[in-house]
Amino acid sequence: MSEKSSDTSGRPESSPESGDGAEAAPGSTPAAVSGAARVSPGRANAAATKPARASTAPVPPQDTGPDVPKVPAYLQTQPRPDVWLGKGPQPPGLLSRLRTPSPPAIGPATLWSVFATALLSALLLGDGLGPNLLIVAVPAALGAFFAARSAGRVLRPWTAVWAVGGMALLAVPALREAGWPVFLAVVSALALGSLALHGSRSWPGVLLGSLGLFPSVAGGVRWGWRGVRDRAGDSRGRVRTVVRSAAVAAVLLIVFGTLFASADAAFADLLGRLTPDVSVGDSPWRLFLFVLGAAGALAAAYSAAAPVRWDGITVRPGKARNRAEWAVPLIVLDLLFAAFIALQLVVLLGGYDKVREETGLLPAEYARQGFWQLLWATVLTLLVIALALRWAPRGGPRDRTLVRSVLGTLCVLTLVVVASALRRMDLYVDAFGLTRLRISVAAVELWLGVVLVLIIAAGVLGARMLPRAIAASAAIGVLAFGLLSPDGLIAEQNVARYDRDKRIDIEYLESLSADAVPALDTLPEPLRSCALEHFRRDLARQDTPWYASSWGEVRARDILERTPVQNHGSDCYGLGQEADERGGDEEEHSYDPY
Repeated sequence: MSEKSSDTSGRPESSPESGDGAEAAPGSTPAAVSGAARVSPGRANAAATKPARASTAPVPPQDTGPDVPKVPAYLQTQPRPDVWLGKGPQPPGLLSRLRTPSPPAIGPATLWSVFATALLSALLLGDGLGPNLLIVAVPAALGAFFAARSAGRVLRPWTAVWAVGGMALLAVPALREAGWPVFLAVVSALALGSLALHGSRSWPGVLLGSLGLFPSVAGGVRWGWRGVRDRAGDSRGRVRTVVRSAAVAAVLLIVFGTLFASADAAFADLLGRLTPDVSVGDSPWRLFLFVLGAAGALAAAYSAAAPVRWDGITVRPGKARNRAEWAVPLIVLDLLFAAFIALQLVVLLGGYDKVREETGLLPAEYARQGFWQLLWATVLTLLVIALALRWAPRGGPRDRTLVRSVLGTLCVLTLVVVASALRRMDLYVDAFGLTRLRISVAAVELWLGVVLVLIIAAGVLGARMLPRAIAASAAIGVLAFGLLSPDGLIAEQNVARYDRDKRIDIEYLESLSADAVPALDTLPEPLRSCALEHFRRDLARQDTPWYASSWGEVRARDILERTPVQNHGSDCYGLGQEADERGGDEEEHSYDPY
């Protein structure tokens, strides 16, 4: 027993891989032998009583516990993702791909410009629109300039064109009192300012770049807040110095300004006109304007430092068609335009008698019958040209010649249609006078003619500059429309019509803005007083400061103060209608609300 025990205890333990009682192979290392798995004592004793013999039978696996049935992969339950952890990393959005890398930290010059814009917005914009818009825009533009310079951007020619054009458009509220040209000018100024900040040149760039300030509002506010927080933490001493200096200066201005105002009534009146009237009651409105000015200035500065490259959006051209499939419909359309214009030239170049002879209609009826149709024909023609260029054949020089010939002919014929529409409007205005709607649609038709001329020039010289040229033409049109004073033109035309035909609509002229007062001042009495009484009452109720008063309003006040309006009482009612009845043919001179 002792021998068997020593024999058993001295035998090395075998591994499951080599089988029970299997000897180590020659050449095996001690580490391999010592790393073998151990067997239980019972099995070791059983193996010691049996002689060692080679076996080729497979070694059963080691018993590691109860067998667990395997579950197929398609039945295995996948762990549910935690909804609070999100969906993981997402691909960058469109704006993230198009925007340039993050701008450097906002500089002190930009921060002070933003603060000045916000403060001026709160103090000046609450009383109306006038020169204050231009005053507020100056520090906002300076903030964008400082931000662009810190980001390493340089001033390019088109950037200067858009910036100067935007500032020029903001001069319209300072000059005109009418709200509708002022609204067009302000919207166009925002669009040009956005184009100046983003520097777009393609069709998607010009169209989307004009709205590019809005996606930068949130990023600009975060950018500005980080800059304020970092600078407040790094230079608390300088911030306190600036605050103390500003507080001392404000106290000195208030104390000595009050003393001088009480000492001289003229100085008090001047000081009252120059300083904004701020009361506690409109504090929420002023706070809103402060936040709006700060957010707008930060969005402009952020766009200047990290612009969105809208030109990165590419529009793939349509599938090129063969020559016959593309050209035949357009040639048919050219022939239709030519046939229509051939019949129009007789009337277009003729006058009143020619219209009555050819159509049997009065000039006003003839104009009303066709102007809107010709306007829509012009708009649809531009759409046809855009689609035709998308699917035009692009095989070689012969295809380019075909495209230029067919579309160039269509553009030239459409220009004649534009001239015909404007001629119809001229006949219409002669019969019924000029109104806001009539002058607006005539201006749109004229601008569409300019667009057609630019398209013809692009076909000859190349279309690289076409998107920016059309945007510039629209801005120039809005600027010219505002500077020409449409309400003043309407009043002048109606006064001239009265001098010629003794027909005028006083009720409609009273609905115009103060820009019409100089022309209405030339009417004879009692028409003059009846037309200006409404303006006298409105201007007497208004007490706007200088920064919210346009030049048109100031001029109207001077005219009414120099030549006061006479009180004619009930004589003004029906005065314009009586003048119309004396004009002659009732069918021809009846009033048309259009």
